[in-house]
Amino acid sequence: MLTCEKGIVESGVKYVKKSFVPLRTFRDLTDANRQLREWIMQQASTREHGTTREQPLARFAIEKPLLTTLPDVAPVLAVWSEVKVHTDGHVVYKKALYSVPFTLVGKSLWLKSTDTVVQLFHQHELIATHPRLRKAGERHTVRDHQPPAAQAWLEHDPQWCLARAREIGPSCHALVLAMFNDTVLVNLRGAQGIVRMREKFGDQRLDAACERALAFASPKYRTVKTILDKGLDSQPAAAQTSAAPADTYLNGGRFGRDLHSLLLH
Repeated sequence: MLTCEKGIVESGVKYVKKSFVPLRTFRDLTDANRQLREWIMQQASTREHGTTREQPLARFAIEKPLLTTLPDVAPVLAVWSEVKVHTDGHVVYKKALYSVPFTLVGKSLWLKSTDTVVQLFHQHELIATHPRLRKAGERHTVRDHQPPAAQAWLEHDPQWCLARAREIGPSCHALVLAMFNDTVLVNLRGAQGIVRMREKFGDQRLDAACERALAFASPKYRTVKTILDKGLDSQPAAAQTSAAPADTYLNGGRFGRDLHSLLLH
């Protein structure tokens, strides 16, 4: 509806309130509807309309053949809004948060909202679809929208890695703990990879490889993998217990041995 037409349409409501309602009494809803129908056919529809200068009933007779039935399915009503992608890869709409691909951080997008769905568009291309959230602070995040480091966190967090490492053995647990003592997020993928190696090599070999890596102050995914690939896990690592190398590493590696001897038979 055009802005200039809005007042014209709403003026009909004022006309009914001023011309029909005053000085009338109604016994019930049926009586009110009967009186209203008579008033429309005898007065409201036969008067000359102030804007069109035509009788509404005569005008309706012209338009009636052109009218069609309503569709079986009601049209979807949507609201469009311009939003900006925050640094966490989400946009905010009605105090709820929706994710978009992390490469769009800082970009302006168009958001289409219905009663049930929220869609986001970038340069006329649909890039995300979410269920409509109703509570303030709710968040809907699509995992593939997150950067690789965040996806790794969502897949298996540090506590999951530590629990699996403890199942494998004390050396594996000490090695993963040492990795997280450095930089958790950077080393999370490596820790996940280490505990997954149990599927290929078994817990006993993996824990032995971790013991050897710790003895040489190299608690890294690549080190453990190389030890297992070369079969060095069967070689004696060091005289210390598995707990001691972890302490050595955590305290700066003052007694660490060189990597050359680590990867030799």
